[in-house]
Amino acid sequence: MNPLRAADLRRLLAATLLSAAVLPALALAKTSDRDQPMTLDADASVCNQADANSRCVFNGNVVIVQGTLEIRADRAEIVRSNGDIAQVILTGKQATMKQQMDDGTMMNARADRIVFEPPKDLLTLTGNFNVESPRGSNSGQRMVYNMGTGQMQSGGDGTRVRTVIQPRAAAPAKGSN
Repeated sequence: MNPLRAADLRRLLAATLLSAAVLPALALAKTSDRDQPMTLDADASVCNQADANSRCVFNGNVVIVQGTLEIRADRAEIVRSNGDIAQVILTGKQATMKQQMDDGTMMNARADRIVFEPPKDLLTLTGNFNVESPRGSNSGQRMVYNMGTGQMQSGGDGTRVRTVIQPRAAAPAKGSN
């Protein structure tokens, strides 16, 4: 094999492994969760339901549950635009999310600030974020994840990013029961 072709093959293999490992498990979130009722519990809330462009703020021990999705934060702010949810802002030391994936495994994420923008399918984690699943983990200061395309971007702002790729489980030896 010529050296250029070997280098191209190594680059392609590295890019494939990296993208498969760092793609957050959020892409595989339990799809039936979206059809479940959502409950929000907090110590206090202030909401303006009369205006289609409004916000609701939940403070203190915020717990949001929808199916297998569980979110905990010190504060949750839900911003509506034209009657639709435009943005959900979760803050705390730290805000956490956990959810079962369609394959039955669990995904855990945490950050000082988590912003979800449903119209854009964007999830942004900032401030000591960490996303973990059985496939691996990704951590740093800022990550933007496009839930529609599966594209994830982290770092690039002068901060470092750490990605850990877990090895595949070894296949059982032939003849073993």
